[in-house]
Amino acid sequence: MGRLGVLLLLWLTPLPAWAQSCRIALSLALDVSSSVDDQEYILQVEGVARALEDADVRRALFQIPNAYVMLQVFEWSGVNDQTIVQDWVAVRDVADLEAMAARLRSHQRSVRNAATGLGRALVFAHRQMARAPGCGFYKIDVSGDGQSNVGIPPQQLSDRLAFDEITVNGLAILSDERALGRYYRYFVIRGPGAFLEVAEDFEAYPAAIKRKLIRELGVPQVGMR
Repeated sequence: MGRLGVLLLLWLTPLPAWAQSCRIALSLALDVSSSVDDQEYILQVEGVARALEDADVRRALFQIPNAYVMLQVFEWSGVNDQTIVQDWVAVRDVADLEAMAARLRSHQRSVRNAATGLGRALVFAHRQMARAPGCGFYKIDVSGDGQSNVGIPPQQLSDRLAFDEITVNGLAILSDERALGRYYRYFVIRGPGAFLEVAEDFEAYPAAIKRKLIRELGVPQVGMR
Protein backbone atom coordinates (compact mmCIF):
# COMPACT_ATOMS: atom_id res chain seq x y z
CA MET A 1 0.00 0.00 0.00
CA GLY A 2 1.37 3.43 -0.97
CA ARG A 3 1.51 6.48 1.29
CA LEU A 4 -1.70 7.88 -0.14
CA GLY A 5 -3.44 4.60 0.62
CA VAL A 6 -2.19 4.74 4.21
CA LEU A 7 -3.59 8.26 4.60
CA LEU A 8 -6.96 7.20 3.23
CA LEU A 9 -7.00 4.23 5.62
CA LEU A 10 -6.28 6.57 8.54
CA TRP A 11 -9.15 8.78 7.42
CA LEU A 12 -11.63 5.91 7.29
CA THR A 13 -10.59 3.93 10.37
CA PRO A 14 -11.57 5.29 13.80
CA LEU A 15 -8.76 4.93 16.34
CA PRO A 16 -8.33 5.94 19.97
CA ALA A 17 -6.14 9.02 20.56
CA TRP A 18 -3.23 6.94 21.84
CA ALA A 19 -3.17 4.93 18.60
CA GLN A 20 -2.94 7.90 16.22
CA SER A 21 -0.17 7.93 13.62
CA CYS A 22 2.10 10.72 12.41
CA ARG A 23 1.27 11.68 8.83
CA ILE A 24 3.84 14.49 8.30
CA ALA A 25 7.06 15.60 9.99
CA LEU A 26 7.58 19.24 8.98
CA SER A 27 10.61 21.33 9.95
CA LEU A 28 10.38 25.11 9.41
CA ALA A 29 13.77 26.77 8.73
CA LEU A 30 13.88 30.57 9.22
CA ASP A 31 16.63 32.82 7.84
CA VAL A 32 18.36 34.99 10.48
CA SER A 33 21.42 35.99 8.44
CA SER A 34 22.74 39.58 8.45
CA SER A 35 20.51 40.57 5.51
CA VAL A 36 17.46 40.11 7.79
CA ASP A 37 17.11 43.17 10.03
CA ASP A 38 15.28 43.08 13.34
CA GLN A 39 11.99 44.33 11.92
CA GLU A 40 12.11 41.75 9.13
CA TYR A 41 12.89 39.08 11.70
CA ILE A 42 9.80 40.03 13.69
CA LEU A 43 7.66 39.90 10.53
CA GLN A 44 9.00 36.41 9.82
CA VAL A 45 8.48 34.97 13.31
CA GLU A 46 5.12 36.69 13.79
CA GLY A 47 4.07 35.42 10.36
CA VAL A 48 4.68 31.82 11.41
CA ALA A 49 2.95 32.34 14.77
CA ARG A 50 -0.09 33.90 13.10
CA ALA A 51 -0.21 31.10 10.55
CA LEU A 52 -0.38 28.56 13.38
CA GLU A 53 -3.37 30.49 14.73
CA ASP A 54 -5.11 30.76 11.35
CA ALA A 55 -8.35 28.82 10.87
CA ASP A 56 -7.42 27.57 7.37
CA VAL A 57 -4.02 26.32 8.51
CA ARG A 58 -5.63 24.54 11.44
CA ARG A 59 -8.13 22.87 9.14
CA ALA A 60 -5.21 21.59 7.05
CA LEU A 61 -3.47 20.34 10.20
CA PHE A 62 -6.45 18.53 11.67
CA GLN A 63 -8.20 17.36 8.50
CA ILE A 64 -7.43 13.68 9.16
CA PRO A 65 -8.90 12.72 12.57
CA ASN A 66 -6.71 9.67 13.10
CA ALA A 67 -3.36 11.29 12.31
CA TYR A 68 -1.26 14.11 13.72
CA VAL A 69 1.57 16.30 12.43
CA MET A 70 5.03 16.71 13.99
CA LEU A 71 6.37 20.27 13.79
CA GLN A 72 9.80 21.77 14.43
CA VAL A 73 11.18 25.32 13.97
CA PHE A 74 14.83 26.34 13.73
CA GLU A 75 16.81 29.44 12.76
CA TRP A 76 19.73 29.31 10.34
CA SER A 77 22.43 31.62 9.03
CA GLY A 78 26.20 30.87 8.98
CA VAL A 79 27.99 27.54 8.69
CA ASN A 80 27.59 26.68 12.38
CA ASP A 81 24.67 28.95 13.18
CA GLN A 82 21.57 26.79 13.45
CA THR A 83 19.39 27.11 16.54
CA ILE A 84 16.31 25.05 17.35
CA VAL A 85 13.50 27.35 18.49
CA GLN A 86 10.87 24.62 18.85
CA ASP A 87 12.01 21.03 18.86
CA TRP A 88 9.81 18.26 17.48
CA VAL A 89 6.34 18.39 18.97
CA ALA A 90 3.26 16.35 18.13
CA VAL A 91 0.42 18.71 17.20
CA ARG A 92 -2.76 16.96 18.29
CA ASP A 93 -5.00 19.88 19.23
CA VAL A 94 -5.34 23.68 19.28
CA ALA A 95 -3.58 23.92 22.65
CA ASP A 96 -0.41 22.49 21.08
CA LEU A 97 -0.50 25.19 18.39
CA GLU A 98 -1.12 27.96 20.89
CA ALA A 99 1.84 26.82 22.99
CA MET A 100 4.04 26.71 19.90
CA ALA A 101 2.98 30.22 18.79
CA ALA A 102 3.73 31.54 22.29
CA ARG A 103 7.17 29.91 22.24
CA LEU A 104 7.99 31.54 18.92
CA ARG A 105 6.96 34.98 20.15
CA SER A 106 9.00 34.69 23.34
CA HIS A 107 12.17 33.48 21.61
CA GLN A 108 15.14 35.84 21.38
CA ARG A 109 16.85 35.96 18.00
CA SER A 110 19.91 33.69 18.06
CA VAL A 111 22.18 35.44 15.49
CA ARG A 112 22.36 38.92 13.91
CA ASN A 113 25.57 39.28 11.94
CA ALA A 114 26.24 36.05 10.09
CA ALA A 115 26.49 34.95 6.49
CA THR A 116 23.93 32.94 4.51
CA GLY A 117 24.78 29.24 4.77
CA LEU A 118 21.79 27.81 2.95
CA GLY A 119 23.48 24.51 2.13
CA ARG A 120 24.45 24.01 5.76
CA ALA A 121 20.90 24.81 6.80
CA LEU A 122 19.66 21.97 4.60
CA VAL A 123 22.31 19.62 6.02
CA PHE A 124 21.12 20.51 9.52
CA ALA A 125 17.46 20.02 8.52
CA HIS A 126 18.31 16.66 6.95
CA ARG A 127 19.78 15.54 10.29
CA GLN A 128 16.64 16.72 12.07
CA MET A 129 14.57 14.40 9.89
CA ALA A 130 16.56 11.48 11.31
CA ARG A 131 15.46 12.61 14.81
CA ALA A 132 11.79 12.74 13.88
CA PRO A 133 9.50 9.80 14.67
CA GLY A 134 8.17 7.50 12.00
CA CYS A 135 5.84 9.55 9.78
CA GLY A 136 4.17 9.16 6.40
CA PHE A 137 5.97 12.16 4.88
CA TYR A 138 9.08 14.19 5.75
CA LYS A 139 9.20 17.84 4.70
CA ILE A 140 11.55 20.79 5.16
CA ASP A 141 10.13 24.30 4.73
CA VAL A 142 13.04 26.72 4.22
CA SER A 143 12.60 30.51 4.02
CA GLY A 144 15.30 32.97 2.98
CA ASP A 145 16.04 36.32 1.35
CA GLY A 146 19.40 35.58 -0.29
CA GLN A 147 21.63 33.09 -2.05
CA SER A 148 24.05 30.94 -0.10
CA ASN A 149 27.43 32.68 0.32
CA VAL A 150 29.26 30.48 2.82
CA GLY A 151 29.81 26.75 3.29
CA ILE A 152 28.63 24.07 0.90
CA PRO A 153 26.22 25.49 -1.71
CA PRO A 154 22.84 23.76 -1.93
CA GLN A 155 23.46 22.63 -5.53
CA GLN A 156 26.28 20.36 -4.31
CA LEU A 157 24.22 18.54 -1.69
CA SER A 158 22.85 15.89 -4.03
CA ASP A 159 26.26 14.19 -4.15
CA ARG A 160 26.41 13.98 -0.34
CA LEU A 161 22.88 13.57 1.00
CA ALA A 162 19.90 11.56 -0.19
CA PHE A 163 16.62 13.47 -0.32
CA ASP A 164 14.62 10.65 -1.94
CA GLU A 165 12.27 10.43 1.06
CA ILE A 166 12.49 14.09 2.09
CA THR A 167 10.78 17.02 0.38
CA VAL A 168 12.38 20.47 0.55
CA ASN A 169 9.95 23.29 -0.21
CA GLY A 170 11.20 26.87 -0.50
CA LEU A 171 9.88 30.32 0.34
CA ALA A 172 11.98 32.91 -1.46
CA ILE A 173 11.71 36.48 -0.10
CA LEU A 174 12.54 38.82 -2.98
CA SER A 175 13.20 42.04 -1.05
CA ASP A 176 16.98 42.03 -1.75
CA GLU A 177 17.30 39.72 -4.77
CA ARG A 178 14.55 39.83 -7.38
CA ALA A 179 15.85 36.68 -9.09
CA LEU A 180 15.98 34.65 -5.88
CA GLY A 181 12.95 32.62 -6.87
CA ARG A 182 14.86 31.14 -9.81
CA TYR A 183 17.79 30.28 -7.53
CA TYR A 184 15.49 28.49 -5.08
CA ARG A 185 13.69 26.69 -7.89
CA TYR A 186 16.87 25.32 -9.47
CA PHE A 187 19.13 24.76 -6.46
CA VAL A 188 17.11 24.56 -3.23
CA ILE A 189 13.80 22.75 -3.61
CA ARG A 190 14.03 18.99 -4.09
CA GLY A 191 12.38 15.69 -3.29
CA PRO A 192 8.89 14.30 -3.95
CA GLY A 193 6.33 16.97 -4.83
CA ALA A 194 8.65 19.89 -3.98
CA PHE A 195 7.32 23.39 -4.70
CA LEU A 196 8.28 27.04 -4.36
CA GLU A 197 6.36 29.89 -2.75
CA VAL A 198 7.41 33.53 -3.26
CA ALA A 199 6.99 36.63 -1.09
CA GLU A 200 7.71 40.00 -2.71
CA ASP A 201 9.13 41.28 0.58
CA PHE A 202 8.95 40.59 4.32
CA GLU A 203 5.64 42.43 4.56
CA ALA A 204 4.23 39.74 2.26
CA TYR A 205 5.83 36.90 4.21
CA PRO A 206 2.90 36.20 6.60
CA ALA A 207 0.48 35.60 3.72
CA ALA A 208 3.07 33.52 1.85
CA ILE A 209 3.88 31.24 4.79
CA LYS A 210 0.16 30.71 5.37
CA ARG A 211 -0.33 29.62 1.72
CA LYS A 212 2.72 27.42 1.96
CA LEU A 213 1.66 25.65 5.15
CA ILE A 214 -1.84 24.96 3.82
CA ARG A 215 -0.34 23.35 0.73
CA GLU A 216 2.31 21.39 2.66
CA LEU A 217 -0.19 20.06 5.18
CA GLY A 218 -2.82 19.10 2.62
CA VAL A 219 -3.74 15.54 1.71
CA PRO A 220 -1.96 14.57 -1.53
CA GLN A 221 -4.24 13.97 -4.49
CA VAL A 222 -3.90 10.95 -6.76
CA GLY A 223 -1.34 11.73 -9.45
CA MET A 224 -0.19 14.92 -7.71
CA ARG A 225 3.54 15.67 -7.30
